[in-house]
Amino acid sequence: MTKSDQNQVLRLLPIAVGGLAGCLLLVNRLLTPDLTNAQSRSDALGVIVCAVLILTGLLWQQVQPRTPERVDLIGDEGFELDPDLPDELKTELAWASHLLLTNTVTRSLIVWYDDKILLRRGILATKREISIGPILQRVLEKQAPVYLVALKVYPGRIEFDYLPENTQGVICQPLGKQGAMILGANAPRSYTRQDEKWISAIAAKLEHTLSQSLEVI
Repeated sequence: MTKSDQNQVLRLLPIAVGGLAGCLLLVNRLLTPDLTNAQSRSDALGVIVCAVLILTGLLWQQVQPRTPERVDLIGDEGFELDPDLPDELKTELAWASHLLLTNTVTRSLIVWYDDKILLRRGILATKREISIGPILQRVLEKQAPVYLVALKVYPGRIEFDYLPENTQGVICQPLGKQGAMILGANAPRSYTRQDEKWISAIAAKLEHTLSQSLEVI
């Protein structure tokens, strides 16, 4: 039995115990011809306990955490860096992408800056070019990230055809006004608040490095 199955059994236990105890109380009441005051009080207390057990079990069912449904993204795993970048910048992009792919639910990552793709890593789609759509344009203009928690329900998902076609969630994180980091997840609603803060911090570091390094080139 898996751990999730064990947890499900434990959550159902109060309902089963409360229901069984309630049935036994009812049978005992029907088979007892003459009830004393003490028995009546015991029966009333038993009914309350059974009701509490059943209610507890129902509440446990409602708060049972749901694991997002994960999929295998369609595409080939790869790691592509712009060969014209300085070695220091390549190292930082490799470091940042490794952190994001291993410490968040990100499975596909693109760093786009100054109309060029600097990095693609993770599960990669066939299309390599990025066309600026309304969502990415808004990210650049407002300098605020956009998190599409379940990509398939958004009509604007067609602009992300440079990600695996079954990508479940997307974060567009600005890198100043010249670029963005696009992260794709393999499960909907899977990025946490902590993940978003982590992504924002790494993006701020990358933005500073990119602005400094590419000005020199």
